[in-house]
Amino acid sequence: MRLPQFAVAGLIALFAAGATQGAEPLKIRVAWVVPVSNWASIMLEKPGLARHQGKSYVMEPIRFQGTPPMITALANNELEIADLAFSSLAVAIQNAGMDDLRIIADEFQDGVEGSYSDEFFVLKDSPIRSVKDLKGKVIASNAVGSGVDIAIRAMLHKNGLDDKKDVTFVEAAFPNMKAMLIEKKADLIAGAPPFSFDPQLRAAARPLFLQKDAIGPSQMIIWVARSGFLQKNRAAMVDFMEDAVRAARFYLDPKNHEEVVQIASKVSRQPAALFKGWVFLKKGQSGDFYRDVNMVPNLDALQSNIKLQQQLGFIKTNIDVRKHSDLSIVQEAAKRLK
Repeated sequence: MRLPQFAVAGLIALFAAGATQGAEPLKIRVAWVVPVSNWASIMLEKPGLARHQGKSYVMEPIRFQGTPPMITALANNELEIADLAFSSLAVAIQNAGMDDLRIIADEFQDGVEGSYSDEFFVLKDSPIRSVKDLKGKVIASNAVGSGVDIAIRAMLHKNGLDDKKDVTFVEAAFPNMKAMLIEKKADLIAGAPPFSFDPQLRAAARPLFLQKDAIGPSQMIIWVARSGFLQKNRAAMVDFMEDAVRAARFYLDPKNHEEVVQIASKVSRQPAALFKGWVFLKKGQSGDFYRDVNMVPNLDALQSNIKLQQQLGFIKTNIDVRKHSDLSIVQEAAKRLK
């Protein structure tokens, strides 16, 4: 028996609707390293912000010790979104051959007027009064080729010092920097929130220079994903970025500061007092890094940062960041919230 045409059309529509409803939400694994500082660590902590979570997508925050394992995970399709430093992006594209990486969002920027810039500390009673006084000294960096490490080397070059001959570099994790300085195992250390706000460090040390003094504004951390994943899953990614921007706006709103401090304390397992008065606030050097409320990165700053990376010999050639960007998803997501 042949069904009427309208009945066939109705069955097709019913089948399509059932298939859509039965479709699994897209899994989006998002990397993070530092609790609170990285959006992925706190995005799901405030109920009601991730409104598409469990519907069109399921976000899975994954902690990494640093960016090199993220690059490997991206290459092996074990991660959808990485939060890379500008220095890691260039390495991933050139050394790992991942030409399909796309910058999709901002996480935070250093050295923006009115916001925090990384500090580099010496002891208060140290005879080191200028960068030139670092000749022959020991410098603690978090990792060779990191954004912070590049800033130190750029500052040395600005002051006529050879980063390979005139100083000695040692590596230390940010939580261990204070001990390195106080115990005089290093003459200069890198400081970043929340560690740079440690009262004991502040009592014992003073900043010699800021990161922005060395390299100007920096697009320090960006979200990146592979172009094939973005093209295949654009609708779900717009939903995800809508939720991410909504979360960013909540955390960046000063009226939510008290609640944000409690969330930061819970996620980091640190006292709330460590975050009170600065986290996500624009208060110059007594506040936090700059974060765009619509999560749109500063591509001009990023281009400048990568050019400096090339000049210091960490990458062979410059990279056109606009070629490796797709901001259409985050821009569409932000428009939904206006």
